[in-house]
Amino acid sequence: MTPAGSTDFWCFGGHEVSNTASEPSRQLLDTLPFLRRYARALTGSQDKGDQWVRLCVEVLLQQPELMRDGTSTKVDVFALFHRLQRPFGGLDSDGGGDPGTAPGRLKVQIGEIPDMQRKVLLLTVLEGFAIEDAARILAITPAEAEEALRTAREELRRVASVRVLVIEDEAVIALDVAKIVRGAGHQVVGIAATEDAAVSLAAKHTPDLVIADIQLRGDDNGMAAVRQILKSMSVPIIFVTGYPERLLTGEGIEPAFVITKPFDPDLLKTAMAQALNIVAI
Repeated sequence: MTPAGSTDFWCFGGHEVSNTASEPSRQLLDTLPFLRRYARALTGSQDKGDQWVRLCVEVLLQQPELMRDGTSTKVDVFALFHRLQRPFGGLDSDGGGDPGTAPGRLKVQIGEIPDMQRKVLLLTVLEGFAIEDAARILAITPAEAEEALRTAREELRRVASVRVLVIEDEAVIALDVAKIVRGAGHQVVGIAATEDAAVSLAAKHTPDLVIADIQLRGDDNGMAAVRQILKSMSVPIIFVTGYPERLLTGEGIEPAFVITKPFDPDLLKTAMAQALNIVAI
């Protein structure tokens, strides 16, 4: 699959969606990276999340009339995704972590958040939908969505403390990220502005989670630093970028979690909890 705008076609699940396709296909093309991010966050698996998105793509391409009412939007694509998912089972994540470790304890706590609450949390905080749109996507009332979001946020406050490495070359942003991490009850073991510093700090502190910007000083790159770190340890990664669709291309193994700049504290806190939940699976 190729990022929108880089070629004439976007291939997914054996289908090609043209950049000059009909409006339903065009809307699907624009929404696909974010739908994949959402599905993966829910399932804890790139493969499983993509299986559900592939089903949505296949049905929509075969039955475009599902979104030909003149009001096709990103909300409609996400709502269709959930309508198709319901008859075939849930998007629940599988497995469990070692309850003796910090990520394992976090996995248990996140797993205790009911499915609907996690969906509302991710739709509003990760994907940026208004609460009314999240309710429409999930076929519940706005009041039910509000209550689900409130309860989910309360559950997040109970998460276990973990060690976090921040890879960010802009000092002001790095300090803001560190403040959010500490405010969520976690420990910042280091802030790295270069690839070498990131690899060194990771080897020294063995973090439970890494938050990495993509572009660092000069020619340094956050993804290159992470690749080096992952050679010696298994750790969940949150990538921060202004262009998430460039990472969610479907080409090989992708980041465990991607959030978009600028972000608010709730988004980063949710990403930390969910990314640890994913890797603990």
